[in-house]
Amino acid sequence: MTPADIAEFAMGLPEATEGEPGPGMTLFKVGGKIFAILTEANASRPEQVTLKSDPESALHLREQYPAVGPSYYARLRHWNTVALDGTVPADELADMIEHSWDRVVAGLPRTTRDRLRRLRGVTPEPPAPGR
Repeated sequence: MTPADIAEFAMGLPEATEGEPGPGMTLFKVGGKIFAILTEANASRPEQVTLKSDPESALHLREQYPAVGPSYYARLRHWNTVALDGTVPADELADMIEHSWDRVVAGLPRTTRDRLRRLRGVTPEPPAPGR
């Protein structure tokens, strides 16, 4: 996936917003929370995207793909940075973006979370017993 492909895919997720906090960086948010950070290439690295992940999946992806590593800008256990060097298949990268969106949505207030999941075609979780 190219950076343009990633931006288009991320913006296709329900209620995704895009912002540029500074030169060379684009943030993608849902519910006001970041789920993807797209960073332009510089002299020392290729273009890259940083995505949220559960810690177990993060480690698995780092073992599976040399282009995937811990993020230098976020909590290392929960965020991966993917070098966009063409070695991670597009379908895997799409799954990673969706997983990141899902992880962020899971931390939003229940009414927001349920609405966003319905927009995505996912059945909201039933309320916990006693609530």
